[in-house]
Amino acid sequence: MTTAELIDAIRGSLQAAADPGRAAGAQAYMKSQMPSLGVRVPEVRSIVRAAAADHPPGSLAELQSAVLVLWRNAGHREERYAAIELTGLKPAAGELSMLALYEEIIRTGAWWDLVDGVAHRLGALLQAHRAELTPVLERWSRDEDFWVRRAAITAQLGAKGATDTELLAAVIEANLEDREFFIRKAIGWALRQYARTDPAWVKAFVRRHADQLSPLSRKEALRNLAA
Repeated sequence: MTTAELIDAIRGSLQAAADPGRAAGAQAYMKSQMPSLGVRVPEVRSIVRAAAADHPPGSLAELQSAVLVLWRNAGHREERYAAIELTGLKPAAGELSMLALYEEIIRTGAWWDLVDGVAHRLGALLQAHRAELTPVLERWSRDEDFWVRRAAITAQLGAKGATDTELLAAVIEANLEDREFFIRKAIGWALRQYARTDPAWVKAFVRRHADQLSPLSRKEALRNLAA
């Protein structure tokens, strides 16, 4: 297989599935300068899975190349969704070399749908490489780019009992004074998700930082809990 064959298959299927009637609304909703094809995310995922089954990457390097070509040369937002979906293929699982690629997606994507699209990939890398990823996420939590900081906060969404609470606290505490909506929302989201696993920990964290948590973060954190 060549990288070009996989990319062409994805692009061709996306174009075939385009819905012009939905495209304008999707672009407006995302506040995106990049045009939309109007293809729903679940359909993008199906397209990528089918294309990868027909044209499987022969190596991690081929997969990474396909991701970067789709991402960097995207003419429509769905191509970027497809690039993110490709990072979920088996050759990339647990591969520390994917970190630089995820960072590029976060920094150049710079919007919630794209940044959040790779958050769980960071979480998977953290589970596989705690010693390497922990200091990275701690550093990211203090980055000048608030999208990078958001990724550090949301990286453990869904980790449940495998959540590193010391790291979770550290990346949130580094951002408690931030007034950016997407940071405050991320803090509340991360706490609300972990509250499903350990509500006592989340309640204690909220009490401990009662004077620092924004009303939005606090509301989100306690949404499913009795205060």
